Amino acid sequence: MPENLPLKTITHKGLTIEGYSRAAVQSYWRIPELKLGFDMGGSPWNFMGTQNFFISHAHLDHMAALPVYVARRRMMKMGPPTICMPEEVVENVDRMLRSWQRLDRGRMVCDLVGMKPGQEFELSRENVVTTFATKHTVPSIGYIVWDRRKKLKPEYQDLSGEEIRDIRLSGTDVSEEVRVPLVCYVGDSAPDGLDNDPAIYESKILITEMTFFRPEHRKEKIHKFGHTHLDDILERTDRFQNELIILAHFSTRYHENQVKKAVEKRMPESLRDRVTLWL
Repeated sequence: MPENLPLKTITHKGLTIEGYSRAAVQSYWRIPELKLGFDMGGSPWNFMGTQNFFISHAHLDHMAALPVYVARRRMMKMGPPTICMPEEVVENVDRMLRSWQRLDRGRMVCDLVGMKPGQEFELSRENVVTTFATKHTVPSIGYIVWDRRKKLKPEYQDLSGEEIRDIRLSGTDVSEEVRVPLVCYVGDSAPDGLDNDPAIYESKILITEMTFFRPEHRKEKIHKFGHTHLDDILERTDRFQNELIILAHFSTRYHENQVKKAVEKRMPESLRDRVTLWL
């Protein structure tokens, strides 16, 4: 197999998170067990087998490899992928793929799905993806992947199996859907984006950006350009209920050790124990 692009991998309770993220360079993520990925600033060879991708916004470091991914799947005789993205960018992405089709002389076949905050995408029988608003310099959205199961309604839980069967046969629905947020992917966003859905803080795994951390960097300017500072994370310490918090998309102004030292120095232990720096 050809050598992949840079990849970091971590496993949490049966879910594998793999990818790479650096501001203005490339961001790409995949969770193979859920058969989905987020953003496509690069396209590692083994990401090609993942059919569903969710694009947060159309900046090059988050979407430049989309034509490569689509073309590779066709070359390997795989089915057309499904790519969800902010609805405002679908028309231009379609034009871009058509232009590459003329340049490459190979068909760019995929299903582009435009989404806006508050919508749902049926991923599988067990999983559904919802969207929420984020705040960036271009149209952008975040995604939450939910596990969903059917559970017996409380009023029927003390009944026998035969009684439940009879009620069901009478046409009454005895079960209800229960959802648990598994993974939240924020993408690039000013901190306001973190506050746009309670499930962001409740998801088992949260993947979000922390592009800047230095005290001298003006937060109002950082927020204006749609990014998050370490201070913004610390201000929300008590809200994070997540089991695993992945902080990524660090500015190329920083060396990895600078990021580590800042987090170790300033982040409280209650939060730091759940944080992974994607370095």
